[in-house]
Amino acid sequence: MSDNDTNAVAQYLADHPRAMGVLFTALLLLSQAGSVAAGNHVGISGP
Repeated sequence: MSDNDTNAVAQYLADHPRAMGVLFTALLLLSQAGSVAAGNHVGISGP
């Protein structure tokens, strides 16, 4: 990723502050989804 790409993303987020909140919320939900999936184990008894 070049400096121009990084600056373009930073400029976009500076121009659209609501997009930063949406990205933060999406990352927060995705990080929690992994924990929920990993913690959803059910013990299965053998025969």
